[in-house]
Amino acid sequence: MSKQHVTMTVNGDPVEVLCRADQTLLDCLRDEMGLTGTKEGCSTGDCGACSVTVDGRLVCACLMLGVEAEGRKIETIEGIGESEELHPVQRHFLEEAALQCGICTPGFIVAAKNLLEKNPNPTEEEVRYWLAGNLCRCTGYDKIIKAVLKAAEEMRG
Repeated sequence: MSKQHVTMTVNGDPVEVLCRADQTLLDCLRDEMGLTGTKEGCSTGDCGACSVTVDGRLVCACLMLGVEAEGRKIETIEGIGESEELHPVQRHFLEEAALQCGICTPGFIVAAKNLLEKNPNPTEEEVRYWLAGNLCRCTGYDKIIKAVLKAAEEMRG
């Protein structure tokens, strides 16, 4: 199958990539761009491990074709924070031990950051609702919720 030329902005940088017409955005990110932080969990949009933002909207990269990203702004886990200075959500995930195996962690962090950009002062119920599309097999979610609420508090000042 032939590949199509796709131009998008990924984590603030202009990117040109060749994608097959049937290739998901997840596969384009991982296989064509080497951005392996976004994980494949279920391939059906049920687990949230592949969460990215597209033009500021939270999406499952396994449900979007790479060619649909033409002209779009994509943010992945690699675009959040830096090794020298983690984003507050990342830092609080570490401080609260809100991760174990790590497969779901990038998706949770992308989703939590997206929530806090839209709602800087969420209630626990709002955090739980927003993150309901992200599944974790290892933790009990309470540490994740606590990490997001602490990040929100820090980000508000």
